[in-house]
Amino acid sequence: MKSELKKSFWEGNKKIFLVALIADLVINSINLYISYVLQVVTDIAAGEEQSQSLLQILLQCLGVFAVMGIVVIVFARTQNAFKARAMRQYRDSIYERLAKKGIGAFRKENTSTYVSGLTNDAGIIEENYLTATFTICEQVFLFIGSLILMLWYSPLLTLIAIGFSLLPVIASVATGKRLVKLEKEVSGRNEKFLAMISEILTGFSVVKSFNAESRIGKLLAGANAKLEDAKNRRNVNKDYTSAIGVFSGVTTQLGVFVTGAFLCLKGMGITPGMLFVFTNLMNFIIQPIAQLPALLAKKKAASALVDKMEKALTEEEDGADAKKTDCVFDHAVQLKDVEFSYDGTKKVLDHVSYSFNKGKSYAIVGASGCGKSTLLQLLLAGMNGYEGAITYDGKDIKNIRPESLYNTVSTIQQNVFVFNASIRDNVTMFQEFPKEDVDRVIEMAGLKELIAEKGEEYLCGENGSGLSGGEKQRISIARALLRNAKMLLIDEATAALDAETSSRVIKAILALKDMTRIIVTHDLDAGTLRQYDSILTLKNGRIVEDGSFETLMQNKGYFYSLYTVAQ
Repeated sequence: MKSELKKSFWEGNKKIFLVALIADLVINSINLYISYVLQVVTDIAAGEEQSQSLLQILLQCLGVFAVMGIVVIVFARTQNAFKARAMRQYRDSIYERLAKKGIGAFRKENTSTYVSGLTNDAGIIEENYLTATFTICEQVFLFIGSLILMLWYSPLLTLIAIGFSLLPVIASVATGKRLVKLEKEVSGRNEKFLAMISEILTGFSVVKSFNAESRIGKLLAGANAKLEDAKNRRNVNKDYTSAIGVFSGVTTQLGVFVTGAFLCLKGMGITPGMLFVFTNLMNFIIQPIAQLPALLAKKKAASALVDKMEKALTEEEDGADAKKTDCVFDHAVQLKDVEFSYDGTKKVLDHVSYSFNKGKSYAIVGASGCGKSTLLQLLLAGMNGYEGAITYDGKDIKNIRPESLYNTVSTIQQNVFVFNASIRDNVTMFQEFPKEDVDRVIEMAGLKELIAEKGEEYLCGENGSGLSGGEKQRISIARALLRNAKMLLIDEATAALDAETSSRVIKAILALKDMTRIIVTHDLDAGTLRQYDSILTLKNGRIVEDGSFETLMQNKGYFYSLYTVAQ
């Protein structure tokens, strides 16, 4: 069964391919015709009797060349149109499939697989899979056409030519097999190199602040050397294959020419023109023999790259399960005996059970590393591999369609990603919303001053490089509020804001009606904490206390200790 990605090359593209292929074969038919013309002209020059004069041949050639000019233009336009559409649909298909994955499925994957697949691998696929398809077809066509023409001229000399052609066949098969393995190795090395480059650029400030440039440089140089070594071995194999093909081709042509000359001298039905055309047609016999194994090997290697991407997209592809249902949240989200560990040994969450009721506000507090952020990630299906159950109105989160869940739950996180787009586009995430709704969340998030200063169309820079941390956080808050989801998860969202703005934003969020708000916070301000319906206190992955601010203070338990130390 053909993979979905391979099907994407051909959707709405078959007619263009067929026109391009026909044009390509017409061009190569003219190449065979030229061989015939060479035979006729050579025999006329040698004094052999021919049914056509030189003038007739010349007029025919002028007509053929006129047609060829038109066909070449058609081929150039249609072949490139086919490849452009195929690659556009291929990349679009990858993104569409990738977008169906849930956060949890994507989180544990290596993003360099997709970066490499959409860049370096895509170039290889275009050249060695799509372009090679035309090359393989024309080589097969030339081989068959030349063989038919040679048999028409002289079956005896054709058999001799086939015998000589065994040498390049053996040479091509022997060197072509290794290319598939080497092409896969280059792809793998490139993927690892891209992953390292991405990590270094992302963590550039960390590298600099710890004076680790030299060590990181050595690691990068090692990965770079392995990549170039793999590419060198692949290229050497290609050159060996080409050199062996050229040597075998020359040997074969010389053998056929000498044998044909001997038959011509012996008067065995071989004319000088036939000898000349045989030598020319042998190019079209040897070339496919020499190139086809390598072409097929490269196409197989490129096909393996498509299959690798198909496998990456198929693994835990959330949208593929037709049994998944929509998210319904009219009553409560419940955690039942939930356990989670990142390394399989230490439990980050340990037998957590709790019910978050619709429309209520909850603060989650606790020391660093107690599982607060992990709890929020699980509520958003951000990680797999947990024990227990998480349900929305009784439906297990594992059986809910990701896109439906993300329409129900919105999130504001500490680490904000900002696109290199306008402030407004970053708030709306490139979607259309009523102006009054956008203005409302801009006011709530404290973005009015920034927009007044720089304007809504101000470009934020790569990952918000033109903004401060607090400005990016305000965009994130406005972005989440604009969706007006039923549940809002906030993970230390106001940590980068000044105290006054932070207090104003939290107050605005807590004033929202009909929205469940679950907020991880380090800010143990009594005035703010009193506004929550309940405060959950986590310790070593367990909920050790929960209740209103007054209740927890009266109990003088773990929360009381945290609050007292923070004052």
